[in-house]
Amino acid sequence: MKIAFIGDIVGRPAREIIQKHLHKLQVDYSIDYTIANYENASHGFGLTEKNCKELLDSGIDMMTGGNHSFDKKEIINMFDKYPLIRPINYPTITAGKGILITKISNKDVAIINLMGHYTMPMADNPFTKIIEVVEELEAKNIKRIIIDIHAESSAEKRTLLYMLKDRVSAILGTHTHIGTDDLEIVDGCCYVTDVGLTGCRDNVIGMKSDTPIQRVLTGFGGHLDVPDKCKTILQMIIFELDENGRAIHTQKIKLYENDEKVVTPTYILHPK
Repeated sequence: MKIAFIGDIVGRPAREIIQKHLHKLQVDYSIDYTIANYENASHGFGLTEKNCKELLDSGIDMMTGGNHSFDKKEIINMFDKYPLIRPINYPTITAGKGILITKISNKDVAIINLMGHYTMPMADNPFTKIIEVVEELEAKNIKRIIIDIHAESSAEKRTLLYMLKDRVSAILGTHTHIGTDDLEIVDGCCYVTDVGLTGCRDNVIGMKSDTPIQRVLTGFGGHLDVPDKCKTILQMIIFELDENGRAIHTQKIKLYENDEKVVTPTYILHPK
């Protein structure tokens, strides 16, 4: 099976480039299932129901969240209606769920949203929590496990890789909006520290640059806004899993607003 993962969707420019190109990419690369991170999809903060429907209609099958999952309060009533999850290490009484178990190519696949610790909202320890969850999935003989690790710290993401590389299929980093060049397969686990944003690329993490500049010069911040016009990029990881749920191939697609496309192959470390 071939699965695609789109990193942080930032505002309307991101939604538009996805709407324009995703269906064709799915055909060109024989993609069976598409996952995306929604937490910045509605003007940079959270997700509205209107934008949720728009993204699902564009070809996305399910979406993960992060520290901005609840910025739009209407999402509380959306978890039971749409294929959305939020970080699994939020308190158990928090609305929504942190895991989706679905069928892809007639095989059980578990998709988990996990939030890091450093600079993030108060939540359960992500490392002890994920061990509990993986053990529960293993007890059910679910071999295909995909994790969106939404974290600021690259060290936390790498630590997760070496904790779980023999037990999960893919660990895909989100949150920083800055794509990293370390896409690899380690012992059958597809890994990248950060997929990178989809949205505006000619500013600061998908937002207008005036407020970040003001903050670093004066110490005073302000509201971050997604530009109305910008140069855009769609960043997507595609990975293929074998019958045992191990990653055997992966590549990164970077598609720009002028239709230029860059495809980055993977480096396989210690293939099994």
